[in-house]
Order: sequence, then C-alpha cells, then structure tokens
Amino acid sequence: MYKKQLSKEQALQKLKHYCAYQERCHSEVKEKLYSLGVWKKDQDEIISTLIEENYLNEERFALAFAGGKWRVKHWGRVKIKYELKQKQVSDYCIKKALKQIEEEEYLTVLRKLAEERYASLKSDQYLVRKKKTMDHLMARGFETELVRQVVEKEMKK
Repeated sequence: MYKKQLSKEQALQKLKHYCAYQERCHSEVKEKLYSLGVWKKDQDEIISTLIEENYLNEERFALAFAGGKWRVKHWGRVKIKYELKQKQVSDYCIKKALKQIEEEEYLTVLRKLAEERYASLKSDQYLVRKKKTMDHLMARGFETELVRQVVEKEMKK
C-alpha cells in the first residue's frame, strides 16, 4: 500500500506547523520530511524556505534546548553538549547555548543535587555513598572534575 504523495506546498505547510509548535533542529526536520515521503530534491528547497522564513533556526533551537534541559531537568553541560551533537547541531551553536548557563547557578544546583543524592543513600557506608553520588551526578552530565570537587567539599561537612 502506497502513501499518497504530498505536494511540495502541502509538505511546506505541514513543516511550518511542525516548526511553529516547538523549536526544531535541521535533523528533526529532515526526519519529518523523510517520514512524510517528500522527494529528496524538494527537501532541500523546503528546508531553505523554512530557514528564510525563520521557522527553522539552529542557534535558536540550541539555546532553547540547552536552556530547557538545564532549567527543567538539571542536566549538566556534558549531557547537553552530547545531545546537541546527536542532533547534528554546529559546534558554534552548542558553545553559544552552553554559555547561557550561569556558572554560579550551575555550581549551586550541582551542590544541591550532590547533597540530596548523598542524603538519600543512608544505608550505605561513606565511600559507597560518595561513589554512588559521583556516578549519579556524572550520569546527569556534570563534568567529572567539578563533581569530584563538589562531592569532596560537601561530604567533609
């Protein structure tokens, strides 16, 4: 069974709604075009139209993505950078997105997460609690060296 082929104009309208609903990166838009069955020659034209009309902006996407993952999920810079790389966002946009995370706030959240995690591991002995806390924070995407410093400092209290 074949899907009905969308015209270029229909595909463009669908993609405008898709991009207006939420910030998208180029790779997500390409996947959507592929899933809609749009011809390869039309895909590039549609993407350039979306960029020209400001529906698609990689820098804006990177800033929104990094800001959201940081504020809502408290992901660390390492994880945010990795996820943006997976979405094929340029290094320039990734750097700019990570710059918006304020250092002071970053360290405050890291300390708070370290305290919460360490406190939640009551039954384990000191070194096990410390290791599990560090592993947890690194899995959240915080830098290894920062995690080590914070955990060393916090656990001396």
